[in-house]
Amino acid sequence: MKILTRLGKNLSRAMPLAVLCGLSSLPANAAVLNIDATFSPDSAAPHKNEFVNKTPSQGFCLQVPRACEAENIFSLIAPISFTANAPIRANHVDPRQGGMAKVPSDWRDVQVTHSSGEVHTVKVRIAGIGHESQLPVPVVELTGVAGGPGWDRLWNGGSWMYAPPPCQGVGWSTVGDIGFNSFWKVPLNAGVCSKQPLFEIPLSFRYLYFVFGYQMITPNPLAMRGGSYTGSINFGVGPNQDFDMGDVMQPDDSALTLNFNLDVQHTLKVDIPPGGEKIDLVPAGGWQSWLQAGRRPVRLFRDQTFNISASSRFKMLLECEITGFSYDCMIKDSVSKKAVELQVSVSLPNGLTDLAEQPVKRQRLKAGAANAQQFKPGFYVDSAPGVLHFEIPQSQMEFMLAPGVASSYRGSVAVIWDSEV
Repeated sequence: MKILTRLGKNLSRAMPLAVLCGLSSLPANAAVLNIDATFSPDSAAPHKNEFVNKTPSQGFCLQVPRACEAENIFSLIAPISFTANAPIRANHVDPRQGGMAKVPSDWRDVQVTHSSGEVHTVKVRIAGIGHESQLPVPVVELTGVAGGPGWDRLWNGGSWMYAPPPCQGVGWSTVGDIGFNSFWKVPLNAGVCSKQPLFEIPLSFRYLYFVFGYQMITPNPLAMRGGSYTGSINFGVGPNQDFDMGDVMQPDDSALTLNFNLDVQHTLKVDIPPGGEKIDLVPAGGWQSWLQAGRRPVRLFRDQTFNISASSRFKMLLECEITGFSYDCMIKDSVSKKAVELQVSVSLPNGLTDLAEQPVKRQRLKAGAANAQQFKPGFYVDSAPGVLHFEIPQSQMEFMLAPGVASSYRGSVAVIWDSEV
């Protein structure tokens, strides 16, 4: 009995072992940004089953990464400018008449779809907002003080570096005579954050663009089919929209669209140790009791180890040269033409379970796609040992072995690991 491996190069397809014996329409005038994330199993961290955001941060989180990393915040620059349609009055009462921001800080669901139609959910929220603001005149002309101190005098509570609650400042800003760049963190489900000027700001105050920080929760990649998933979410921009900067500050674009692209790169690899390609079925203790004393063996068996790496669901099934009525394979004596049942089962390493999340110990395998057994990883399993169990059961012994009659049973079985489930 032999085992031959025919491991396919395309890991998303069957990996056989031979045995002898996954975008919505865009609104008009939408700014579009892409967010790309990838999952690829890491043997150095097999329990870290998470997507990695491959989208380089822009703006604040690029400039001050330590302020974002602890909260897993990323930032992007939205190419949307805002221009005041009226002077911003000093000491105004209505927050909507001055410098304010209200962003979608709640978690939003984004459906991402595989080419197969499989759908999963990404959650995203806006966790920060920053502006590159520009005065129509130098700050000294408004407050009588130049530079940073002038900006501190312009706004109630200090410059825009000091975020108004419920937003949170980050202790960082860049300052010029007419420009001020700042960033505020936005807690979950925060409302309006607004600043009140102590001096009137004439036409036309501007935000040259805005930076937004985002957090996202990606699905469990071990439960996803390999390949690409795409989806998008649209945010309205302008007064009383998702990104709302008040009634005075008017955007030059009405919407912001985020496209999500998730790439799942699974591993399914099986290795048979050298010499494992030949299987000889023998009794416990060998053949001496039968040859010398005529004591018929209880059973014939052989266990063959293999090493498996898996980061996704897979199924196992048999292909038989001769298939029995119970979908077990059979092996045959070429002289007598007798055929006996060969049972094949599998034990899988820790981390791989059946779909009910039970350990896999001597799980019987059957022939045919309809009888395939499915398994799944709880974490990335990297080159861990499993066992194929081959057995001719006791019920076949009397039929198979007769005193004084020589026989040699052979047959072929293909044990298939298939990631396409």
